[in-house]
Parts: sequence; structure tokens; C-alpha cells
Amino acid sequence: MEIIEGYVEHIVYRNKENGYTVMNLTAGEEEITCVGMLPLVSEGEFLTVRGHFAEHATYGEQLQIEAYEVKAPEDMIAMERYLGSGAIKGVGSALAARIVRRFKEDTFRIIEMEPERLAEIKGISERKAREIAQQIEEKKDMREAMIFLQQYGITTALAVKIYQRYGSEIYRVITENPYRMADDITGVGFRIADEIARRAGIQTDSDFRIRSGIFYVLQQASQDGHVYLPREELLRRTTELLGVNLEDLDDHLTDMAMQRKIVIKNEEDEVKIYAASYYYLELNAAKMLHDLNISGEIQEDKVLEKIRKIEKQSGTVLDEKQRQAVIEAVRCGLTVITGGPGTGKTTTINTLISYFEEEGLEIALAAPTGRAAKRMTEATGYEARTIHRLLEVAGGPEGGAAGFGRNEENPLDSDVIIVDEMSMVDIHLLYALLSAVTVGTRLIMVGDVNQLPSVGPGCVLKDIIDSGQCQVVRLTRIFRQAKESDIVVNAHKINHGEHMELDNKSRDFFFLKRQDANVIISIAIQLVQQKLPGYVHADPSEIQVLTPMRKGLLGVERLNRILQEYLNPKAPEKKEYMRGEALFREGDKVMQIKNNYQAEWEIRGKYGMPIERGTGVFNGDMGIVREINEYTEKLTVEFDEHRYIEYPFGNLEELELAYAVTIHKSQGSEYPAVVIPLLSGPRMLMNRNLLYTAVTRAKSCVTLVGDPEVFYQMIDNTTQQKRYSSLALRMREMAAL
Repeated sequence: MEIIEGYVEHIVYRNKENGYTVMNLTAGEEEITCVGMLPLVSEGEFLTVRGHFAEHATYGEQLQIEAYEVKAPEDMIAMERYLGSGAIKGVGSALAARIVRRFKEDTFRIIEMEPERLAEIKGISERKAREIAQQIEEKKDMREAMIFLQQYGITTALAVKIYQRYGSEIYRVITENPYRMADDITGVGFRIADEIARRAGIQTDSDFRIRSGIFYVLQQASQDGHVYLPREELLRRTTELLGVNLEDLDDHLTDMAMQRKIVIKNEEDEVKIYAASYYYLELNAAKMLHDLNISGEIQEDKVLEKIRKIEKQSGTVLDEKQRQAVIEAVRCGLTVITGGPGTGKTTTINTLISYFEEEGLEIALAAPTGRAAKRMTEATGYEARTIHRLLEVAGGPEGGAAGFGRNEENPLDSDVIIVDEMSMVDIHLLYALLSAVTVGTRLIMVGDVNQLPSVGPGCVLKDIIDSGQCQVVRLTRIFRQAKESDIVVNAHKINHGEHMELDNKSRDFFFLKRQDANVIISIAIQLVQQKLPGYVHADPSEIQVLTPMRKGLLGVERLNRILQEYLNPKAPEKKEYMRGEALFREGDKVMQIKNNYQAEWEIRGKYGMPIERGTGVFNGDMGIVREINEYTEKLTVEFDEHRYIEYPFGNLEELELAYAVTIHKSQGSEYPAVVIPLLSGPRMLMNRNLLYTAVTRAKSCVTLVGDPEVFYQMIDNTTQQKRYSSLALRMREMAAL
């Protein structure tokens, strides 16, 4: 362990997110490059640092700092150097020299104890004297707060956030109610606050802890897709979380309802507990859907005449249900068109576009994800955008909800909005979309209600259909061309609970019977790497492994580690970065796993120069790692549409390898070929709904590898994890008003 004292000569680089700093330290006649977590250190400060020297492949010898201490300047040279370094706003080198010449070794005592005396120096007013003293005091206070917070196991980066939020009030917050931090600060969830509270000696049955625990359970439930929890379920989960015997929550719930943190509804023979924001999301979405749901008189024979004209021009023939869908979309402000693969949803959308275009109406096409929007564009020949792009997403407050340029104050100016893949839309996105749609606009929602529900909270498409409050057209006929695909035919058989023969006589639907997990993985590698690319005329990176689970022998986590080793092996020319247990390598296929509305992207031209910029990357977006830069501590990913995003190493928890993804995460995507490993798993997960969604992700080829009994069991298993949502009820309430 090296112990070195010196001045901070220059801050070369600092990551504002986590405080990682590269700096030059002057120790005597020597200048040393130092790296470490030093978020509060300023140029000119005198440090004692402890660490060890390491050789960096690119930047040479560096001192890796493990601990440091800021020492008050003790001699006149040190004092002048610190004051003139820029660390104190408004004090340059000339003014620093005058201060130190006037007060000599007594300079810092004067600043701290008698700051008004600084006004004795030419160029310093009484106000400026107070500002200088205040800055020095604040820096001292902040360092003391950092030391105080770190005894509770709080990281330096998080400690900076906490201090910036509370300042000197931090001592009272920690000792009285650390759970406030879970509400106030992004990055401090209940579990972190609970650990701080434990170290601070807060009782396990304190009211603060119980109420924070209740709210945390509701927030966690939303991550499982729930909008509310029944009271008994909330009681069970909260008791389990807190590890205390909670016989009755009613007093706590009443207080939280009075504080408007939750909403309690006694309806449909159960007591429902909502986080207030989710209750009002559903309520307001229901009101906006009700307002859009207006219908006008139309001359049906004239509409049919126009449909026949479009059929003749396009060379297509619509069936009765498709014609009905067009008629209802012309008649109504709100229409749902639902159907499985091969039932003519795209043909119906194309007919609608032609119809409304001939009427001279402004049409907007949208889908929840970039991949789904790209598919919609290819299928229609018209530009489709993600819903986020349609709404002109802009970065909201750090860690907060998205800001949209299109909203109730600046609505969309389209006459007709057609949204595909509605099964993927959650209650947040529905509310944002509806907020930007004016009454009189036609909103047409298209999707497959039999697919998995959205990753986010709510059962939007299913609830809208189940409400019975708007026109719903179900497309059921499989068209002749689609019938030639066993992917389509078998998807419908799965949906109807029928068992098909797994005899591999198909051209696009195969089942390789294996019982050993390692053998299954070996076959999956061969399929992705060697056999399928030529068969479907696609790059190996376009072929997707889909699996039901995250954990286990065939879970995403294990599959990705193994697939990375074979599909993007280690090589001298490929840089790598290890974050926790995750290894990222240049060339890796990765997925964004949370919405980040602040992330800045750019589309680069021929010589790497930005030609377009924007913000926002979303849960499920997939890309390739193009560069890992250890010096700037950034990893660059290229996403669809050649959008490049730089990730600070501190933000890599937003990315994970995507050689294999869960079936849930594959929603809205279409791949040339999919490989689905199947062995036993939790019954609640291994169901018909999941299998149907997986099979329908493939465009040209599905290959299942595993146990045929598990395949048939999934077809027979119609149980799904219940989602607690109430948009349908809210819509019926609106209609009854």
C-alpha cells in the first residue's frame, strides 16, 4: 500500500454519476496520475492518498486510490494554491495571493471564525467575504456528511445525491425517518432505506417502516403488472417483507389514504388498494377513452363501395370481418381490431390507410417498440413511429417519468391514429397517448389479445375489450397464404388447445426431442451459428433464442454466458468490461432493460459525425456493443436505425446480454428464426399464452428443442398469473355516469 501526499494539480476526467475521477497529483517534484472515487475533491486541494500502482494498457502507470483524506492547507503556499485553484467561486490566483499576504498562516482561521475581516482586502466586499466563508464551510460540511453517511453503508455516489437533497438536515432524516429517502431520492428504494434504518436503530415495527413497506409492496406489485392489490394480498406481502406480525393494516392504510399516497376502493366483493398514481392513471385513461368513443351516422353502402374500389386497386379481397372492421373504424371514434397471425390485420390496416387517405385525412401510424414500428412500416409502406417518438418524448427529471412534447396542451394533429401491437401497451403509455389525442380523432387499436400482456402494469388491450364499451372486431379466418405456414397454423392450434404431430415434416416448424439441458444448449448454438443462417438467409445475430425463464439451467442468465462464449468469443482486438457478474465485450448483442428517457442518442454519418440527435432508449430495445473505452469509462451501443448511445460504466445495469431473451421481453418483435429451449419450469409460467407468444415471434422458422411432454403440457395449461387491473371497471363506470 502506497501512502502519498500532494496537491491536486488537474482534474482530467470526472464521471458525475458515480464520482469516478482521473486526476494529476503533484507530490514534491513528481506528478502522479491517480484514479478512484473522489466526487468531492477539487483542484488545489492537499490530499493524503492510499492505494497501489497499476499499469494501464493504454495510459501507463496509475495510482489506484483506495482511501483518501483532504487535509487543511497548513503553509502559506498551500493556502494560496487552494484558494486560487478555482475551488472557491469568485477567487482567482491574484486575489488568493492578496488574501494570504494579508493574513499569512492565520488565513483559514480568519475565513472560518472572522470572515468579515476579508473585506479589509481590496476587491472583497462584505457580501463577497460572506460568500467565500460560506463556500469553505459548505465544503467542510459536505465532507463531514459523507463520512457520516458512509458509516451506514451508503456508497459515495449515493451519499452525494442524499446530501444534495437534504443538506445539513441529513442528520435528522437519518436518525428520525430514513424511509423519507425512498420517496425523495432516485436510487434509494425501500431496501436501502430499511438497511440504513436498521443501522440507525429504528424499531422494526415503527409506523414509518410499516407505511414505507406498504408503499414499496404496491410499487413492486406494479413491476409484476398489477395496478392494485387486494387488501389480503397486500397484508400477506407486507408481513412477509417486514418480517413482523401485522394483524391489521387499516390504521396505516387510512393514514396513507389521508396523505393521498394510496386509494382504497371497496368494489367487486373485495377491498382494492392502489398507489394513488395508478388509480388516477386508470381513472383518467377511462375518461379519455369514453370521450373519444363517439360515433356518427354514415352511409354504409357508400363505404362498402369505396372498400370495393380499394380492393380492386390493391388486388386484395377482404372477408366479412375485415370489411366490418373498416366500417366501424369509419363510423366510430374508438375501434379495436384483434386477431391472431394470418388473420389479415395488416391487410385491414392497409385498407384503412387507403380509405382515410382518399378522404384527405391526416394519418399517423404507431407501435410500442422500434422493432414493431419497423415491421409496421415494412408491411404498410407508410412511416410508422414508436408511440414515444409520435408523442415527441423528451427526457423528464432524472429518474422520473418521461416528458412528452405532445400532450393535452399540444395534441397530435392527426385525424386518424392507428396503433399496432396494442397488447404491449401498458397503463402509463396508454395514458400518455390518450392525453395527446383530441376528441373527434379516430383512434384504431390493433393487436392480438391472446399474446402475453404488457411488461409494464395493466392489461390494457384485454380490459378495453372486456369493458364492452367500444366497438371490437375479431378477425378469425386464417387466409390461404397464411395456411401454407405451419408457424401460423400451429400457433392457432396452440391457441385453441389442440395437440399437433411433432414429426418434423414441416418446412418452418421443427421440434428436436432432447432431455438434457447441456445437450439442448449445444444444439441451440449449432442452430444459431451454423444451420439456421443459411436456411432463413439471415445473419446469426438476427436469430433469437427465446426462453421462458430468467433462472435455471435454460434460463436467460446461464444461456447468455454460454452463448456469448461461442457466438462472440474472447479475442485480442475486442475490449471487455466486467460489471459485477456481467461481462460486456465489443460485438456483444445487448438489450436495454428499463426505460431511460434522458439517454442521448445520435445517428452518425459517413465519417462518424452526428447527423441527427434525440433522447430516449426503451425497455426491450436491442443493439450491438460497438466500443468500450476504458479511459472515458463509456460503452457505446448501436441500436436500430443506427442510433448510437454512450453508456457511462456506472449505468450498465440498464443493459444485459441478449443472445437469449425471455419470451416476455420478445413481445412486438419478429425474428427471421427463433430457437426455443423447453424443459420443465414453474406451472404458472409454463402456459399456453407464453408458448403462443414465443411461436408467433418467428417469421420464417421455429425450432423447439427439448421435452415434447413439456410442450403439450404448456398447450393444456391455461392458467395464467392473475393481473390485478381495473380499467374495464373504470370504463363501465364512466359509461354509467
